[in-house]
Amino acid sequence: MKKEQLVSILLVVAMLVVAVAACAPSEEEAASDPIKICFFAAVTSGAAESAKDMADGFQMFWDEYGQEVAGRPVEIFYEDDAGDPDVALSKARLCVEQREVDMLVGLLFAHTGLSVAEYVKEVEIPTFFQVVSADDLTQRTPVDTLVRIAGWTSSQIHHPFGEWVYDNTECRAVLTIASDYAFGHEVTGGFVNTFTDKGGTVVDQIWNPTGEADFSSYMATIQAAAPDCVFSLQVGAAAVRFLQAYSDFGLKDTIPLYAGEVQADQSIIRGVEPPEAAVGYISAGHFTEGRDSPDTQAFVEGFDAKFGKLPGYYAPVSYTAAKWIAQALEDVGGNVDDKEAFLAAIRAVEFADSPMGPMKLDAYDNPIQNIYIREVEMRDDGRVWNVVKEVIPGVSQFWTYDPEEFLKQPVYSRDFQGID
Repeated sequence: MKKEQLVSILLVVAMLVVAVAACAPSEEEAASDPIKICFFAAVTSGAAESAKDMADGFQMFWDEYGQEVAGRPVEIFYEDDAGDPDVALSKARLCVEQREVDMLVGLLFAHTGLSVAEYVKEVEIPTFFQVVSADDLTQRTPVDTLVRIAGWTSSQIHHPFGEWVYDNTECRAVLTIASDYAFGHEVTGGFVNTFTDKGGTVVDQIWNPTGEADFSSYMATIQAAAPDCVFSLQVGAAAVRFLQAYSDFGLKDTIPLYAGEVQADQSIIRGVEPPEAAVGYISAGHFTEGRDSPDTQAFVEGFDAKFGKLPGYYAPVSYTAAKWIAQALEDVGGNVDDKEAFLAAIRAVEFADSPMGPMKLDAYDNPIQNIYIREVEMRDDGRVWNVVKEVIPGVSQFWTYDPEEFLKQPVYSRDFQGID
């Protein structure tokens, strides 16, 4: 190659380097770019009120925090996935591939969460679920960049509850009635697995459609079976109808009812009429709006003042998830480009208290947290809420089971309930 040609090539390369450098943002400019978050809430689904609470709780934190972290503004894209897996996947692609967000957060339903989780495996973007509770997402089929912050597995809350009911009541024979889909199967499996481990028996298991409109025939079946107690898990409007029917048919005073967390969530019990009909129901949950804690009551009072209602769990769990993300972002100085460091910071976050209570992650990316045995009481202002009867601290998704042994069994389903 001639000297003149070599000089020309070097000049072209130098010009290209200068051009690229001119286009690339400086470190100072990159540090001032917004941190982009895509938040999914199914506000046009059958769980619209719960989805709105999710978004309101998440935004409430950033309103208080100042909408920036580590000197960088926080930009949040709120996306309605409509409770549809295809819509959720489409919105995830939009956020990642066009908006170039730094993380995905939210989702309410297990089937939408599982759809997005498959996509996250491909693109490896930090993703945080605080409501989607499908057991296997942090058990047999984990995703490397997906962490369940402030959330739960469906069975996690109900493992200790099965033991508690056996140890603290006269119930030895339970009838279960639950919505016939994965969430209902997993919640009920968690309860009956430990209840039967202790020596209890299951009289019958009834699986009803998720949107059941009339529970009268089920009430007759329960009366005829005459169990010592009933365990129930219903969702949405069906949960209100079930509690209403249980009271109206006189079962509330004759056969004790123990409820899964969302069955007795604030969003459900506030819909029971008259309010006194909801008083006395006992459930288990990882949030209790009447918990005597400064963190919880500050959130409850703030949410009530802002939105005119007491919060169910969907709002504080999203608020706590936002707090979790902010803490991790502070710890890495706002640098979300280093995904490994950011996810390591997420996994290192611990709260001595929060609106939900103390929290930290286990080795499987799921929170270890308090579980509260709760009872519905009437407040002085005429509204009902859950109060703490007993705290069961430091509950993991595996309860007292050895994780390796637990993971050898199938995930809870209609066919596998862990009944001894």
